[in-house]
Amino acid sequence: MNQKIVVLTGAGVSAESGIQTFRDAGGLWEGHDVQQVASPEGFKENPALVLEFYNQRRRMMHTVVPNAAHLALVKLEEKYDTQIITQNVDDLHERAGSQHILHLHGELIKARSSKYPDLIYHWENDIVIGDLCERSAQLRPHIVWFGEEVPLYPHAANLTSEADIVIIIGTSMQVYPAAGLVAFANPDALIYYIDPKPHISYELKIAKNLIVIAEPATMGVPKVVDELLKKA
Repeated sequence: MNQKIVVLTGAGVSAESGIQTFRDAGGLWEGHDVQQVASPEGFKENPALVLEFYNQRRRMMHTVVPNAAHLALVKLEEKYDTQIITQNVDDLHERAGSQHILHLHGELIKARSSKYPDLIYHWENDIVIGDLCERSAQLRPHIVWFGEEVPLYPHAANLTSEADIVIIIGTSMQVYPAAGLVAFANPDALIYYIDPKPHISYELKIAKNLIVIAEPATMGVPKVVDELLKKA
């Protein structure tokens, strides 16, 4: 049976394709604090502003392409049972060709009902005031906002617990609950952490088999993938 790999990806992977992160922008968007444009309270107060924030991010996503890190991860599927768990809301892993992707924080190319969360739609274009679900409620981005539950977290934790190898890429390991996923890894799992400025969290400090690669994703990921393919 193929060994199982779980890949945990964060904003650093998408940043190398040209998608700006909140951290790069100082937590601001056109002068607005991120809490204003990425929270239920912000949406209630100014839905048009929140929709435009995500419309701009969706438009930007359509202008960028997968980078060397995204493309290298696809190769793992040749030899390993590979699952990607991403904090990113773009579709770059999908466009690169990866088959098994769990979006922990939602997806820009989906919209959902603001009142009936199970009503989810594929949505490539802008969401505007007046776009309604089939039960006549306003649509919102299919994104987990600050202060909201992360519904896929238990599934992600279960997948991580089953992995023989965990690869962490482009994440500060400081944003919870996502950063806590590595705590569910098997104590004997081999863990790679690829980031130009790695932050060794408590969960990583106690890991028995940790390999830290202080490089950008586009440099570090192809190296790790080549090494793993040779081992397989």
